[in-house]
Amino acid sequence: MAAGVVSDASAAFLLSLVHDIVLGDLAAGMFKKDCTDLVRRIALFTHLLEEIRDFAASDHPHASSSSSSSWSADLAVALQAAKRLLSAASAHHSANSSDGAAKRISFQFQCVTWKLEKSLAKIPFDQFQISEEVQEQVALVRAQLRRATERYGSLNSRKVSNAISQLPEKERSNTNHEISAKLDSIPESCTTLGHAADKETKILERVNSSSIPSEVCLSNEVDSKGQENLAAKGAEQTKKPDSLVIPVDFLCPISLELMRDPVMVATGQTYERSYIQRWIDCGNVTCPKTQQKLENLTLTPNYVLRSVINQWCAKHNIEQPSGLANGRLKKSNGSFCDISGDMAAIQELVSKLPSRCLEERRAAVAEIRSLSKRSTDNRILIADTGAIPVLVNLLTTDDASIQEHAVTSILNLSIFENNKSLIMLAGAVPSIVQVLRAGSMEARENAAATLFSLSLADENKIIIGSSGAIPALVDLLQNGSNRGKKDAATALFNLCIYQGNKGRAVRAGIITALLKMLTDSRNCMVDEALTILSILASNHDAKAAIVKASTIPVLIDLLRTGLPRNKENAAAILLCLCKRDAENLACISRLGAAIPLTELTKSGTERAKRKATSLLEHLRKLQQL
Repeated sequence: MAAGVVSDASAAFLLSLVHDIVLGDLAAGMFKKDCTDLVRRIALFTHLLEEIRDFAASDHPHASSSSSSSWSADLAVALQAAKRLLSAASAHHSANSSDGAAKRISFQFQCVTWKLEKSLAKIPFDQFQISEEVQEQVALVRAQLRRATERYGSLNSRKVSNAISQLPEKERSNTNHEISAKLDSIPESCTTLGHAADKETKILERVNSSSIPSEVCLSNEVDSKGQENLAAKGAEQTKKPDSLVIPVDFLCPISLELMRDPVMVATGQTYERSYIQRWIDCGNVTCPKTQQKLENLTLTPNYVLRSVINQWCAKHNIEQPSGLANGRLKKSNGSFCDISGDMAAIQELVSKLPSRCLEERRAAVAEIRSLSKRSTDNRILIADTGAIPVLVNLLTTDDASIQEHAVTSILNLSIFENNKSLIMLAGAVPSIVQVLRAGSMEARENAAATLFSLSLADENKIIIGSSGAIPALVDLLQNGSNRGKKDAATALFNLCIYQGNKGRAVRAGIITALLKMLTDSRNCMVDEALTILSILASNHDAKAAIVKASTIPVLIDLLRTGLPRNKENAAAILLCLCKRDAENLACISRLGAAIPLTELTKSGTERAKRKATSLLEHLRKLQQL
C-alpha cells in the first residue's frame, strides 16, 4: 500500500479537514450541544494550522521531518474521527433509535475529545516557530478539551438516560461515569518524573552506573522512531482504496474503526481493547452494543478474529500496526525494506527459547535481549514472531540469568508502543510483579522500569495497580539500589496519577518511604519524593498519612533551605494539606512558615509564588477568626 495521506499530512490537508468540519451540518437533536461545542473547539485550530502552513511554505528544512509527520498523522486521525462522529450524531434521532446507539455516540464524544487533546500535545511549537498568542490559544483549547473529556462521563450519562426514559420499551440503565486519572493531577513543575508522565510516549531515560549498559536510553528514539507507528496507523486506517470495503465484523462498534486488538466481553460482543477498556473505566457495566448488564468485566482476546483481520490486511496490502506488510517493513521515510532474512533469523532464535537445553535457552534469550535493545525494527520483528508469550513464560524460571534476560527483553520490547498491548495480552504483569518481588537486583530494577513503560497507557494503570505491584515497588523504593529506587519512584509516580492507586500506595507504606528520602541527604532523591507527594496530597488517606508521619516540619524546612524546585513542590504540598483544614494551618503558623512563604512570593518560581501567596492568604484568614 502506498504511503497514506495521513502519514505525511500537510497543514493544508489538516486545514481542509477543519473547514469541512466547521462548515458541515450540525445535529438538531439530543446531541446538538455536543456537536456545537466540538465544532467550536476545532474551529480554534485554524490559526495554529495556518501558521504551520506558512512556516512550511517558507522552505524551512524541519517542516517535513519525521516527527512532524508523526504529530500530523495523529491530528488527522483525530479530526477524521470527529468528522465521522458529527455525521453519526447528526443522523441520530432519539425517537427511533436504540438506547445502545445513543450511548455509543455519547461515549464517542468523550473518545474523540480525548484524541484531539492528545494530538495537540504532540505538536512541536518551537520547530514551527508558533507565535506566543497562538500557543496560548492552543493551551486554552487543550484545557477545554481536558475538562470536556472528564465532564462527558457524568453529563452525557444523564443526558442519554433522560432520552432513554422516553422509550418505554427499552430498559433504562444506570451508569456512573467517572474519570479518575485526570491530567490536572500532574504537578505543574517539570521534574524528571513530571516530564515522564506528561509525555505519554516518552519512557524512562536513565544512566546506568553499573557495568551493564542501560537497556533504556530513549528520549530521542521514542520521540521519533517510537512514534512512526502512529503515522503508519493513521495512514492505513484513513486512506484505503475507494473500492475496498472493510467487512462490518472487522469494525469496532464503538470507534467504527478497523480493530487491531479485538477482545470479547461477557455478552460475546467484540470491541477494540482500548475503547471498551475506556468504556468500562468510565463506570459502565453494560455492553455498549446490546445494553445487557455485563456479568463480569473480563476482556477475552479474540484471537480468531484478530488472525482473520491480519490475513485480510495482508491480502489487501494494508499495513499492520507495526508497519509490516508482506515481509516488508515500512521505514521512517515511507519506503519499505525487505526483512525476510532478519525474520528468519529471529524466528530461529525464538524457536530455541522453550528448549530443554538450559544453555541453549540462555544463549537464545540473551541474544533476544541484545537484539531488542538495538533498534525499533528488531522490536517489531521479535514481537511479530510471537516471542512475547514465550518470554513471559521464562519470567517464572528458576534460572536467575534467564529471568534477567527475559524481563529486560520485555522492557526493551515495550518501548515500541504497539508491543505494550501484546505484553498485556500475554498476561505478563503478574509474572513481572513476581520478578519485582523476588528476582535479582538487576531483574527487579528492570521489572520496575517495565511496569513504568507499560503504565504509560492509561488503561494499564488500573491493571498494574490491582496486581500487587505497588507494595513491591514501595519495597524497592526503600531497599533497592540507587538505580532501583529511581525506577521504583518513576513507576509509582506514573501509577499514582490514577486516583484508585493512591490509596494502595498509602496502604503499602509509601509515605514512610518518601519521608525517609526527604530526610536522607545521601540518596539525592528529594526531587522524586516531593513530586510523588505532590500528587498523593490530594487524596484523603494520603493527606492523613502525610500529617501523621510528621512531614509538615520537614516541608517547612525545605521552604527555607531547599532548591527552587524543592521549595515549589513543598509549597504545593503544604497548600493541599492546609486547604479547608484549620488544624494544619495552625500547625504551619506555629512552625513559622509565614517567613519563608513571604520570601518565596518574592524570589520563587512562578508556580511557587502562586502557591505561597495562596497559603499566606489562608493564614491571614485564620488569624482573623
